[in-house]
Amino acid sequence: MTDTADTSLAPPLEAAADRFAAAKAVADATLYEGYVLYPYRASSAKNQVRWQFGVLAPRSWAEADGSERWRLRTECIVDPGPAPSVAIRVRFLQLLQRTVEASGPEGFVPTDSIVVGDTRWVPWDEAVERTVDIESTPLLPIDRSEAEVPFSFPAGTENQELLDGDGVVVGRVVRRWGDLSGTVTVVGKWAAGFSPLAKLTVEVANSSSWEGEGSSRDDALARSLIGVHTLLAANDGEFVSLLDPPEDAVDAAADCDNEGTYPVLVADPSGGADVILSSPITLYDHPIVAPESQGDLYDSTEIDEILALRVLTLTEEEKAEARGTDARAAAIVDRCDNMPPELWERLHGAVRAIGPAAPSEDKKPWWDPATDAEVDPWTDTLRIGDVDVGKGTQVILRPNRRADAHDLFLAGMAATVAGVFHDVDGTQQVAVSVDDDPATEELAWQGRYLFFFPDEIEVVA
Repeated sequence: MTDTADTSLAPPLEAAADRFAAAKAVADATLYEGYVLYPYRASSAKNQVRWQFGVLAPRSWAEADGSERWRLRTECIVDPGPAPSVAIRVRFLQLLQRTVEASGPEGFVPTDSIVVGDTRWVPWDEAVERTVDIESTPLLPIDRSEAEVPFSFPAGTENQELLDGDGVVVGRVVRRWGDLSGTVTVVGKWAAGFSPLAKLTVEVANSSSWEGEGSSRDDALARSLIGVHTLLAANDGEFVSLLDPPEDAVDAAADCDNEGTYPVLVADPSGGADVILSSPITLYDHPIVAPESQGDLYDSTEIDEILALRVLTLTEEEKAEARGTDARAAAIVDRCDNMPPELWERLHGAVRAIGPAAPSEDKKPWWDPATDAEVDPWTDTLRIGDVDVGKGTQVILRPNRRADAHDLFLAGMAATVAGVFHDVDGTQQVAVSVDDDPATEELAWQGRYLFFFPDEIEVVA
C-alpha cells in the first residue's frame, strides 16, 4: 500500500506528477535498495540486518546513539526564468512490524510460522511507501521563497486472516506501525558567484517523539523514515548539474553542501528543465534502468540473469519461506518460475553504442578484421629510453598507477616481455610473464599475461 501525507499545506501534485513518473523507476531502485536480498528468506543471514540507506531516526535517539541521522539536506542550483517555481516530492518507507499468530481454542497465539498452501508465513518487518508532496514553491522574490511543511502518519494495526484449503481460519498475520512525523523545509537564496543563479535548500527531518522506547537500532527503526529521497521539478527554470556544472556555475555548485543525499539530474519527459533526484545512493546524472530488467530484485547493482537463475535453484521449501517472507519476495519467485524463454534470452546480454562510430576515410575502424593485419603484438616493439622493447626483452616491474592492488606485490620482480599490444584507443601496453612465477608456463600456454604501461617497466641492461 502507498500513502500520502494528509496536510492542507501539501496538496498532491498534478502538473509535476508525470515529470516525477519518469524518475520513478530509478527512485524505486534507491528506495528499495537492500529491502530483501537473495535468497529472499527471513532466515537468511543477509536479511537479518536491513535498512542500510537513507535512514532518518528520531532526533533524540540519533543524537544519543550517533549511528544514524535525524535530518538530511539537499542543495541544488536553479537557473531561473522570470517566474520560477519548484515542486517537491519526498518519498520514504515506514516499517511495519509483522507477527504471525495461530488460531486455537483460546483464540490467536503467537507462533514462529504457519504453512498455508505453498507459503510459509514467518515474523518479518515489511514496509509501506509514504509520500509527501509540496505544491510549487515560487523562487522569486528570493527573500520570500521559504516554506515549512509538517507531515504525520498515525499509528495503526492491520490483521490478515490465513485460510486453509477448506476456507477455515488457521491463523492470522498482524501488522503494526507507530506514529511517524516530520517536516520538510524549503529555502531559496542567491547562489555563490557572479551569475544570476538561485540555490535551493530542502531539508527533511524526523520529528517523531522518542521517550525511553528502547535503545537499539531496531527499536529506533520502528519510528524512522527509511530510504528517504527527494524529487524536485523546476518550472520556468532549469537545474544545473552539480557533477559537471557549466563554467559560469562552478562556484555556485561548489558552494552546495549536501548531507546524507546526492542530487543528480534525471530525464524530464516534458522536454523542458530536468528533474532532480536526490537520493542516499551516489548516482551519475541521467541514470536509467535497463529495459531488459523486467522486475525488481532489490539490489541496485543487480545482474538480473544471475540472480534469476539462482532463484531457480531454491528448493520448494525455500521458495515457500521466501513467499511467506514478503509479498515482494513472492513476486520474484513467481516471476522467475514462470519467465518465458524470450525474456530469459533478453537477460543474457545486450549491446549498445556508446557514441557514433564514424571511422576516418584513411583508416580502417578497429573492429574491421583487416585492421588486425596492421599489428602483430608478437613482433611489434616500442621505444623505452634508447631500447626497442619487444618479445623476449628482460624487464623489472615498477607499477606506479595503482589500478590493481595485485600489481603492487609484483614491484621489483623480474619479468620477460611476451608482446606489445595496442588497445582500441591506441594506447600501448606491454604483456609480460613473471620469471619466478611457477605458474608462468601454464599461464603462457593459456595465453594469459600481465599487462603494464610502458612507464611501469624498467629495461634490464
